[in-house]
Amino acid sequence: MLTVALGLIGALAYGGADFYGGLASRRSSTILTTLGVALVGLIGLALTSPFVQAVSSYDAWFYGAASGLAGAIGIGLLYGSLAIGPMSILSPATAFISAIVPVSVGLSMGEGGGWSFTVAIGLALIAIILVGFVPEQGAVRPRPIGLLMAAGSGTFIGFTVILIDLSPADSGLIPLLANRMVSSTALILATAVLVLSRVARAQTPRLPGLVQIRTVWTMIVIAGVLDVLANVAVIYGLRSGALSVVSVLIALYPAGTILLANVVLKERIAPIQWAGLALALTASALLAL
Repeated sequence: MLTVALGLIGALAYGGADFYGGLASRRSSTILTTLGVALVGLIGLALTSPFVQAVSSYDAWFYGAASGLAGAIGIGLLYGSLAIGPMSILSPATAFISAIVPVSVGLSMGEGGGWSFTVAIGLALIAIILVGFVPEQGAVRPRPIGLLMAAGSGTFIGFTVILIDLSPADSGLIPLLANRMVSSTALILATAVLVLSRVARAQTPRLPGLVQIRTVWTMIVIAGVLDVLANVAVIYGLRSGALSVVSVLIALYPAGTILLANVVLKERIAPIQWAGLALALTASALLAL
């Protein structure tokens, strides 16, 4: 029960972070927003980690850093695939693969058993596709490069969860801190390259106006805090239960995004997404058993 609760909290928090990060990106630059969220998370973890009992070890730092590198690659490929489109196909495809990779690893390690577990995992995987599907007018068939990038993104994001799961159980928040240090460094380098390339082409990077700065940074801070909450929920969910259960639940993160979009922006939730949410709740109830 605790594992399922932590997995769902992680999914909703990830979805909330994506929502506020998306709002900030509309008013600023996507890569600068992503960097800001990562830095807020890094600062939050740096301030919190000393108060959480932990044993520092090579494995704690290594698997955390490796997960940060895998996550940075996965997010980079995700943004690249979504830029190619169509998002309505590539986004749920990425989420599905990000779940199926760790689920496969977990099942190969002997996790699960019983009809309810098998049915729950199957329903959750279907729910991931339905919840993440955004009806898109005039959507075209995805190009091979887009599908390849989506598959790569999902695979690396799945590896991120696996690597965090491999970190020692007594390492506290150290793996998350190492994760953030590596991913933030990668984002800083990517941002520097982007800014320099635009300067070389005599283009001005898209930055928020002075009036918008406070609003943008408020959204970035909220997104960063929610991202930290999600990561903490995930790491303790992995320590309390099965990799396959946690990974399939956190892949439902689009649920948090669409629910907030419905409440805050009054965006309509499509019937297919309601069906996905219903399946997600059913799967969660079965996994809790």
